[in-house]
Amino acid sequence: NLPNLEHLDLSNNKIQNICYEDVKVLHQMPLLNLSLDLSLNPLGFIEPGTFKEIKLNGLTLRSNFNSLHVMKTCIQGLAGLKINRLVLGEFKNERKLKIFDRSFLEGPCSLTIEQFRIAYLDEFSGDDRVLFNCLANVSVISLLSISLGSLQALLKDFRWQHLEIVNCDFEKFPALKLSSLKKFVFTDNKDISTFTEFQLPSLQYLDLKRNHLSFKGCCSHTDFGTTNLKHLDLSFNDVITLGSNFVGLEQLEHLDFQHSTLKQINAFSAFLSLRNLRYLDISYTNIRIVFHGIFTGLVSLQTLKMAGNSFQNNLLPDIFTELTNLTVLDLSKCQLEQVSQTAFHSLPSLQVLNMSHNKLLSLDTFLYEPLHSLRILDCSFNRIMASKEQELQNLPRNLTWLNLTQNAFACVCEHQSFLQWVKDQRQLLVGAEQMMCAEPLDMKDMPVLSFRNATCQMSKMIISVSVVTVLLVSVVGVLVYKFYFHLMLLAGCKKYGRGESTYDAFVIYSSQDEDWVRNELVKNLEEGVPAFQLCLHYRDFIPGVAIAANIIQEGFHKSRKVIVVVSQHFIQSRWCIFEYEIAQTWQFLSSRAGIIFIVLQKLEKSLLRQQVELYRLLSRNTYLEWEDSVLGRHVFWRGLRKALLAGKPTSPEGTADAETNAQEVTTST
Repeated sequence: NLPNLEHLDLSNNKIQNICYEDVKVLHQMPLLNLSLDLSLNPLGFIEPGTFKEIKLNGLTLRSNFNSLHVMKTCIQGLAGLKINRLVLGEFKNERKLKIFDRSFLEGPCSLTIEQFRIAYLDEFSGDDRVLFNCLANVSVISLLSISLGSLQALLKDFRWQHLEIVNCDFEKFPALKLSSLKKFVFTDNKDISTFTEFQLPSLQYLDLKRNHLSFKGCCSHTDFGTTNLKHLDLSFNDVITLGSNFVGLEQLEHLDFQHSTLKQINAFSAFLSLRNLRYLDISYTNIRIVFHGIFTGLVSLQTLKMAGNSFQNNLLPDIFTELTNLTVLDLSKCQLEQVSQTAFHSLPSLQVLNMSHNKLLSLDTFLYEPLHSLRILDCSFNRIMASKEQELQNLPRNLTWLNLTQNAFACVCEHQSFLQWVKDQRQLLVGAEQMMCAEPLDMKDMPVLSFRNATCQMSKMIISVSVVTVLLVSVVGVLVYKFYFHLMLLAGCKKYGRGESTYDAFVIYSSQDEDWVRNELVKNLEEGVPAFQLCLHYRDFIPGVAIAANIIQEGFHKSRKVIVVVSQHFIQSRWCIFEYEIAQTWQFLSSRAGIIFIVLQKLEKSLLRQQVELYRLLSRNTYLEWEDSVLGRHVFWRGLRKALLAGKPTSPEGTADAETNAQEVTTST
């Protein structure tokens, strides 16, 4: 009543005998797609003819027999069975027979089989030459965990198309010569370290992974005896030295070297002839990529996996120039710190890009802008802190999946635009809730989504107020520093403004002109009639007090007038110019014309123009000019005494007499 039954599992029961009546229904109503599993039943007898002319898709007999004799008898009882796939042997943990006579394989001679599998038979005894004679016409042979020692006796005329050998013991690599074999899987086998050439002219699929094999001068058609190879898997082996650029293997479409050690890959364009290759895996092959033409010739490549390798200077260069059909690219765990701006310019068809587990510091979206077809981008497990606001607009439009988890995000106001972008792009960002802050310390290991923009607004206000305060304090400080002596002068004017002056005039002059001041100015003014009291720094300044303080307190505050002796030495002296500038401020604050200019010698205009204010004052105001002649002296002293008498607090009569006496003294002089 189950005409569509495809799989019947009767394993691990107590079935001991199988008779014709037990399977009568299969004679009456054939189930062509039925697979029957009788493993782990203690079979002792199968009635001959029970399975004659029955057709099954599959039959599995594993760990069923207590002795080699019983096994042979039961297999012979299957005579006449037409079956697609027959599985014999034992389970790894259910071993009943230790030694097998190879003659037990004579039983299948009476069966019609397409696929045959033997599993977990430890040791054979007998002759290799007759081992598989009854299986010469089988299409698929699978050998799992058996001890054969050698397969050298296989005949060329065997019609095997698919041979699978997994986890078997061999003395050396089998040098096969099978003209019809199209698929050869030889994986996880023991005690083989060196590859040996074989002759398989029809071979299209070759899987040699996990054998710890070493290859020298890989790879060309002479290694495998075929020019029809399309699939080659050499992954998880030992050292593979590339000595030829796959001559005679131009039809290859799938090539896998992952977790083997590749050598001389930077010496030349090893893949130059593989124009039909669509899949290439060189992940974890201990390559340090230096040669920029490493992928030259791979014009049809669609998938490239190169994780776990490294690049010169940890920089990804422009090495994908010819890979215009590439759709999947894996660059994870390559220690990348930088990526060339043109690295992805030649990949318009790329859809999946894995940049995870590197050392990238920022999400530079300009790199991915040329990838118009990109849908999936994985940048997790890097050191990305943020991305600039203008860069976030350059992500490919077709991007639907972006992974930025496990990065060192800086949740600070400086990156506010990026943090807001993360919140706005939750649908695009996979695992957005798992994106954690790395700094500042108070937000370490907190979700990026918990960052609040209001914090930045308050921070901006505090910063603005702080900046304005600092600027004001700085400006005030600069002004105080620059006008310190002027402020001292202002304070002194308020203190001494109403008191009487000790000196008639404070003399400002260059030390180079001191002889003239002593011999002419002091002698004529202090010893003349009327006598004037002058303030001179070498004589009247108080010892122990700063020069600037003496100038202001003793010079300006206690004098009615200021005499400025202008000479070339004066103009070139910084102290003289400083005293002159203070004198201007003093004149302004005291609200009186108290500065008397004496030009001691004829000045060069070019030199005088260096002091703009002094030049303007001399141009606009009357000044006394010293001239060493009788008439010149008379005019000079008369003008100077008159200027000094102006504002001197004396009686009118005394003032008139003083002026008359001054004229007489001047005349006599």
